[in-house]
Amino acid sequence: MTRVGSPVAPDDQSTPERHDLQAGGVSAAGSIVMAVAGSAPAYSIAATTATLVGVAGLGAPAALLWCGIPMLGIAWAFLYLGRADVNAGAAYSWVARALHPALGFLSGWALVISATIFMVAGALPAGAMTVSLFDPSQADNVPLITSVGAVWFVIMAACVYFGVHITARAQWIMSTIEVGILVVFAALALFRAATTTHDGPDFSWEWLGFSHLAGPGIFVGAALIAAFYYWGWDVSSNLNEETTNGHKSAGAAGLIGVGIVFVLFEVFTIATLIMLSQEQIEANSANILSVLGDVIWPGLGGKILIIAVALSTIATLETTLIQVTRSLFAMGRDHTIPRAFGRVHPRWKTPTFATIVILVVSLLLFVGSNFLGSVGEIMENAILSIGLQIAFYYTLAGVAVVVAYRRVLFQSVKNFLLIGLWPAAGAVFMGWAFFASIPSNDAIVNWLGIGLIVLGIVPLALFYRKAKVYYSRRPLEVPPELDKKAPADVDLRSPEQVETLPDPNTTAVTTIDEK
Repeated sequence: MTRVGSPVAPDDQSTPERHDLQAGGVSAAGSIVMAVAGSAPAYSIAATTATLVGVAGLGAPAALLWCGIPMLGIAWAFLYLGRADVNAGAAYSWVARALHPALGFLSGWALVISATIFMVAGALPAGAMTVSLFDPSQADNVPLITSVGAVWFVIMAACVYFGVHITARAQWIMSTIEVGILVVFAALALFRAATTTHDGPDFSWEWLGFSHLAGPGIFVGAALIAAFYYWGWDVSSNLNEETTNGHKSAGAAGLIGVGIVFVLFEVFTIATLIMLSQEQIEANSANILSVLGDVIWPGLGGKILIIAVALSTIATLETTLIQVTRSLFAMGRDHTIPRAFGRVHPRWKTPTFATIVILVVSLLLFVGSNFLGSVGEIMENAILSIGLQIAFYYTLAGVAVVVAYRRVLFQSVKNFLLIGLWPAAGAVFMGWAFFASIPSNDAIVNWLGIGLIVLGIVPLALFYRKAKVYYSRRPLEVPPELDKKAPADVDLRSPEQVETLPDPNTTAVTTIDEK
């Protein structure tokens, strides 16, 4: 096998311009920050708690727990898949090499679609929180909220466009402040819940069991909503080409990120149930953290938590932009979509065309969202449809790691648990949530969630012949440290990044851009 960086044959004078992302632009610690920011703890709590409580009631903490455990299995899958293949497309590349290229493309397509829908679901709360800070009387003014959210989105798109270093710095600032505020208020919430009277019921360990999740469709609906809570941690995997020691640190960051946000989600969900009445939760579905903050710290707490939510929302807009642009970049590099998506800015080393296209499409969606109803209605439909798309590509990733590593699963207990059993359980859970929720979903949710995935068959068919390298990929190889039979000379980059020439006597490397 030829190593990355082997010299091109000297008589080859036709090598075109390379389009590579900026290697080493994100540190290992920065990758963890990205993973936490991707899950957007403050935003997820503020935007989704009322929806989750509306479906699961006192079973909301249990839904987060029993979805969090299989989600950790998917995080383990991403960790080990990333060690075998460093690719900005992440599941798009891994599923293709482990299962089938068509499934890999649809995995990447599902992420692109879910991230694009999220631009509306994310920008609206960003606008709402900003408006509520300055003029609470305009809280139901959808055009104003949409306009302010669009401004924030344009600012974040500029950060993503002008280089991963700027993106990483912005995330350090926003996420450090956000998580710091949440940790302080989590501690205050636990103290006040134990020492003062409150409007909700007393805590019970039954809230973490299944007793409150029984009933037709309750657990299924709660599982999809909980999946939306966690979604976004895998942005660290889409940054693996730009992360220092990315084949290890990117996957580990996702795992750590899931653990951190799980604790925050549980504490604030339990605090909401204890400190707020059912009427308060229903009446403040779009601003639940502000109300909770006023109870935890009367007079000032609400505004501080609004700041945390605004920062979280803006930060997750940035990480979602990273995910979708890196996925589109990987697709363009493979020619599974127009190759313009696979080009980067010569100075900033970011996917120029992909960023501009997503910016334009998202702004159009912002305008269109004004005609879809209230902010609450838009958010509920967006959350559930995104939940379907998340469950789809997470299921395939969980299956992919088991298939790719099948020869080494029984070499140790660790391999069996972390590469086999846990990711497989995560895949089964996500797959079950996907299919079981379809009958109970509204038609618009299924059309958005499933119909847009199926729409991916169109670009798959249109670009099939132009993407011969992608659709004839070699199988995913197990890293040598986990496979005693593997050769020492292993190339961690995918064949779309580096493809060896058929002549065994030459050391030339041909990139996909030369096709």
